Formats: sequence, C-alpha cells, structure tokens
Amino acid sequence: MSEGDIEATTSYADTLRARLVMAYEACELSDLARAAVPIGEHELSTDGTIRSPGGVLADAVQVLMAAHHFLEAAVVFERMGGADWDLVGDVLGTSAHSARKRFAMAETRFRRELRSPEVIDSTGILGDLTWWRSHMIREPLEAALDLDDWVLRHTDGDEGGGGDGDLGVAPVSGRLGAVPSRSRCSRR
Repeated sequence: MSEGDIEATTSYADTLRARLVMAYEACELSDLARAAVPIGEHELSTDGTIRSPGGVLADAVQVLMAAHHFLEAAVVFERMGGADWDLVGDVLGTSAHSARKRFAMAETRFRRELRSPEVIDSTGILGDLTWWRSHMIREPLEAALDLDDWVLRHTDGDEGGGGDGDLGVAPVSGRLGAVPSRSRCSRR
C-alpha cells in the first residue's frame, strides 16, 4: 500500500467517523424534538394557564442546542470530506472567514478526539457526549450498528421520509461499505 493509499484510507476513515458523529447528533436532536410534541399533563392547568413557567422554554433551548451540535457536526463532516471554508460559508450564506471563525474549534476538537478518543473532562470522568463520540471514533462499525437499530425503531412506514425507498436492515452500516481500521482508533 502506497503512502497515498494510506492517506486516502485515513481520510475515508476520518470522514466516516465524522458522519457517524453527525448521525448521532441527528438522533439526539430528533429525540428532543419528538419529546416536545405531546402536551404533558404538567404543562397546563384546567384554566389554560402554564403550571411550570419556563419548563417548555427550557426544552426548546435543549432542542436549539442539539440543532447547533448537529450543524457543527455537519460542518466537520463536510470539512473532513474535503470541503473548503468557501463552500461552508456559501452554504451558510456567510463569508468563508465567518464560517471558519464560527466552526474551526469544532473541527479542531474532532481532530483532537481522533488522535486521542479517550478524552476526560476536568472532573476526571468521561462525559456522555464524549463517551459516545469516543465510541464512534474507536468502534465505527459498532456505532453504525447502534444507529441502525435507532433508525429502524423510529421508522413509521414513511420509507425514511426522504424518498429513499426501503431502508433495509442496515440503513446506516449498510451504506458505509468496508470500515477501514487504524491502530489509533482501535484502542480500548
């Protein structure tokens, strides 16, 4: 295998991992948004007044933050796939400079996680998000299989909602092809 082949495989593996992180962020966003649809018994009094002021607003903030994480993950995925800041800025309707200023730290954080997926927070504990991101970086096929399960549990017979037809039994992992492995990402 030539150095160019190794770089291409590394790039593919990193892009695949970035796509899995994006898929996870989409799951989180979807779950939060779906939870906001039903009107809870605790929300409204019989006279129509709000029982817990600020509760629904706090839920909306969580959805907005999840959407921000999803957008960051999408930018990182595009960048890992070779997109330049001009393209990112164009899609976002802003300048390349503004796009870079807004999302460069997310890309840097992801690249750092690729080098050292066992990132521990200041308390010495792996956080939930860090654990999942670390899991997706270290074990992309396993993470893709987990995402397969999530997609299949949430399919409402609408053929995926995107017009893709039958999702099959592996809507995430089946679309990835062979998952190249690298020694730095297979550490436990």
